[in-house]
Amino acid sequence: MKTSQAWIDRGLAHVAKTYGRYPLVAASGAGCWLTDIDGNRYLDFLAGVAVNNLGHCHPAVVKALQEQAATLIHCSNYYHIPSQIELAELLCANSFGDRVFFCNSGAEANEAAIKLTRKYCAEKYAGQRFEILTAKASFHGRTLGTLSATGQEKIQQGFNPLSPGFKYIPYGDLDALKAAVGPQTAGVMLEPIQGEGGVNVPPAGYLKAVREFCDEHELLLIFDEIQVGLGRTGTLFAYQQEGIEPDILTLAKALAGGPPIGAMIARNPYIDVLGPGTHGSTFGGNPLVTAAAVATMKVLLEGSVLANCVAMGEYLRGKLEELKGKYPFITEVRGRGLILGMQLTIEGAGIVKTALERGLLLNCTVGTVLRFVPPLIVTSNEIDQMIATLDGILAEL
Repeated sequence: MKTSQAWIDRGLAHVAKTYGRYPLVAASGAGCWLTDIDGNRYLDFLAGVAVNNLGHCHPAVVKALQEQAATLIHCSNYYHIPSQIELAELLCANSFGDRVFFCNSGAEANEAAIKLTRKYCAEKYAGQRFEILTAKASFHGRTLGTLSATGQEKIQQGFNPLSPGFKYIPYGDLDALKAAVGPQTAGVMLEPIQGEGGVNVPPAGYLKAVREFCDEHELLLIFDEIQVGLGRTGTLFAYQQEGIEPDILTLAKALAGGPPIGAMIARNPYIDVLGPGTHGSTFGGNPLVTAAAVATMKVLLEGSVLANCVAMGEYLRGKLEELKGKYPFITEVRGRGLILGMQLTIEGAGIVKTALERGLLLNCTVGTVLRFVPPLIVTSNEIDQMIATLDGILAEL
């Protein structure tokens, strides 16, 4: 058996250095636990960055993958794919949407949403509307188009010229949004909760007011739920807690319980402008990943996962609030369901590094926010274990 360091050395020699990787070589996972190649176990409160909503290797997902892999792994989208059709039916039946476009990642789903918005407005407004408003501190992907849509200068550096047609507004500021709208504005693209931007929750009523404003001015409203969708906030989709519906919704990460998949859900008449030849994806919605996604959706819809997310989200938040009361460098705990952020006045990278050394996987975003996105099947005992480890680390600070 290869040791962790041997694998790390091989990776450093041949894998692109696009990630600041920690010295952990993953070997297997089960539920909320990840095991490295040397046999060390880690309590996983990152869950593949909100991908493993059902935990590692959920039996229903594993079974679906095994059965599908033994029958048909891939075929062209020139033909009809039963598991793709079944997944589209499930997504539409449980959302506002009429049709679904499948791809392979969140960035691709957002690219599809951008293209759909521009295609619809090109036909209806003779190309005079093309601009999309996005929020500062947003994150929509790393393709050139979605990088341009992302309101973070630090991840755009070095990639100029960016794609034109985006304007950034302060997140949660309705007046700023209204002021930014002009004759070229086609739509508004927002995350219901900003994940990478620091687990930022908008003010109560903000998203509903944005929906009403978009209706008044005939603007398409896009919700990017790539990180917060699929049960992460306690409902299947985060927008369902706002009493509104978008025109376009993007999903990825947790949709298939681990395998790579992206989806754009949209209502008529918008989605129908994407006719044959206007958009596509070779691997999008292939039999293997859609079979896993159907299994994932059924677990979310038919089991107790969403109820557990609500209950454990409240429990985890309470425990984090207790830590806030103990340590003055914790200024706020925010979020919803099982996407929670702990705002610090100090850098969080060292905390994440020490946690790894003690068998706990955490994440720090925007430098000073510890982000907690455990699997939605997490138990109170596992939360207690995480809190005990984190408390010990914070006490040493």
